[in-house]
Amino acid sequence: MSEATDNNRKKRKVCVVVTARPSYARVRTALQALRAREDVELQIIAVASTLLHRYGEVVRVMEDDGFTINWRIHSILEGENLVTQAKSTAIGLAETATALDNLKPDVVVTIADRYETIATAIAATYMNLPLAHIQGGEVTGNIDDRVRHAVTKMADLHLVASKGARDFVISMGEPPETVHLTGCPSIDIAAKVKHESPALPENFFQLFGGVGAEFDIHNEPYIVVMQHPVTTEYEQAYDQAEQTLRAVSELKVNALWFWPNVDAGADATSKAIRVWRERGKVPKVHFFRNMPPEDFYRVLINSRAIIGNSSVAIRECSFLGVPAVNIGNRQVSRERGPNVVDVPHDWRAIKEATERQMAHGPYPSADIYGHGDAGERIARVLAEAPLTLKHAYPPTDPRHTTAKTIATQLGE
Repeated sequence: MSEATDNNRKKRKVCVVVTARPSYARVRTALQALRAREDVELQIIAVASTLLHRYGEVVRVMEDDGFTINWRIHSILEGENLVTQAKSTAIGLAETATALDNLKPDVVVTIADRYETIATAIAATYMNLPLAHIQGGEVTGNIDDRVRHAVTKMADLHLVASKGARDFVISMGEPPETVHLTGCPSIDIAAKVKHESPALPENFFQLFGGVGAEFDIHNEPYIVVMQHPVTTEYEQAYDQAEQTLRAVSELKVNALWFWPNVDAGADATSKAIRVWRERGKVPKVHFFRNMPPEDFYRVLINSRAIIGNSSVAIRECSFLGVPAVNIGNRQVSRERGPNVVDVPHDWRAIKEATERQMAHGPYPSADIYGHGDAGERIARVLAEAPLTLKHAYPPTDPRHTTAKTIATQLGE
């Protein structure tokens, strides 16, 4: 190919749909790598809680990082229950279809396992747009699995974070040549912070705001708390949050508590936090809505432990070696390193496990979810991989034979 022809080659339009605070952290280095490529036109759709102040207004962080937001979709209905979650999915589906019709991307990228993720996948699939799925093939043990695996079956490209996830996606019948082991982009940021700038900023509380107790974060020990509602147990969200709140209160240690995700049960989790805070029952806790990923990883690196049910404790903290106490069933089946201890929603068990983890200290780093180059790997696949829509299996393919046999048995 001549230099002139190469320069005139049409850029591939890669449209990434960012749905929430953790989604941005887990795709940012890939966005940066895509933006730097001359053969890619990066498009970004910001959806749902990325636009809401009470969940940190992540879209502002994205813009501060220099990204242009091509489309904004307000899709969250108030209530944070099962009905509003389903209806928010419907709104997201309808509005995402409008956005994609206007942006006309060559490939659509959806992330992880949220209801906004499946809304994006359905829209792209019905519009005959190639779909790439980041972080498929993982198993947690709750409703997220059903969403994640459904998206896998709609996706044309799979960008998985671990060897176990790759094997799982292939076992679901996806062609191996479409499954790319890239690692997790959030590990890229964590690795850079760990090796280059792990120290917390001097004016920490003034810089990041929030409410609650302030302390000498550079010299006094503290823990991190991140607890989200479990959508299959959302009616228990208030009681489950109270168990963690009591454990933190009984520990009598400084704590930095981050606000829950916008899932069914989030209102109840938030209510429990507000009640305990306003009654002065957690006097050593400071609460945050959000902060930039680098600073969040600095918080983790310098903490004594993390407790709750966020995948951060299992994914990023396995790499960072931060002691973690995983509460309940939300992450029960996720691949993990030696840094994680599992406990039920019982304040005594949470307290005792946290004390043991704080006494243990840092764990060796585990590279289950990558080595720090996932963003570049993902960008390369999205820019260069063939974009072929799924089609029926040919008669010679074993999967076609199996499907035909099943259909015959069912009398179809």
